[in-house]
Amino acid sequence: MSDTNQETGPQGNPGEIINWPMLKIKYPTTPEAIAAVLPPGIEPGANPTVTLTVYNFPVNNEPEFGVVTAVDASFNGNEGLYTLGYGIDQEAAIFISQETNGQPKYPCAIKFFRMLDKVEAKCEHQGYTFLEFSGNVTETLENPDTYTEDEFWIKVSRKVGLAPEMGYDFPPHVVRVHSTYGTAHMEKIEGNLTLNESPWDPIKERLPITGPVTAHLWTPIFLGREITLDGKLDPQEFWSHVDVISGSRWLGQNGGPKKAA
Repeated sequence: MSDTNQETGPQGNPGEIINWPMLKIKYPTTPEAIAAVLPPGIEPGANPTVTLTVYNFPVNNEPEFGVVTAVDASFNGNEGLYTLGYGIDQEAAIFISQETNGQPKYPCAIKFFRMLDKVEAKCEHQGYTFLEFSGNVTETLENPDTYTEDEFWIKVSRKVGLAPEMGYDFPPHVVRVHSTYGTAHMEKIEGNLTLNESPWDPIKERLPITGPVTAHLWTPIFLGREITLDGKLDPQEFWSHVDVISGSRWLGQNGGPKKAA
């Protein structure tokens, strides 16, 4: 990280992308909506909150634009975030992330930039612009203390072949991503979030907004990350969750009202 100042924020070389802040958007939804997207064995968190993160960060030594959809959840007594999807614009990182860690990545076209105090983001998947955000930075926020966060992914592999009966080559396991963060800089944003209908990213349909939306720019300090298998899920109860939309964990034909064509 470059040197930081609470007033001016991180400083670096012109054009350097490593200090790009992440756009963090949060809003409340219904407890029933959270419960409906979680597989059996993962419980809703203390608050029915959706977190959307739009970012640009170097992966494989080049920029990766991404959008993360997550909900507050709990597993094995640990409060954290259950991630439904990582939409990214870099194909090279999709398949290895899914195979190795179960990270639910899929291809997505993303526009994200800041111009002076204006912040814009737009996310598109299979021709559907499912998320739009436009706002203005209004103030610098106090940096929080160092903290840890757990994120939950699912690693699973169905049985090879076309047999319709249930079967796994690797039964469902929860992957726990335990991260430690500091904060270099935070800024509040006043703006508008628009969720559009999409069969590929059904955020609007399945996680409706029920209260005030908040947003901020966050420049993290990455202090540690540990990815481990954290426990098994019941294979039979999980079966309706194996069919998903694209590479996300959105329920597909077996577990949801509709599947993207």
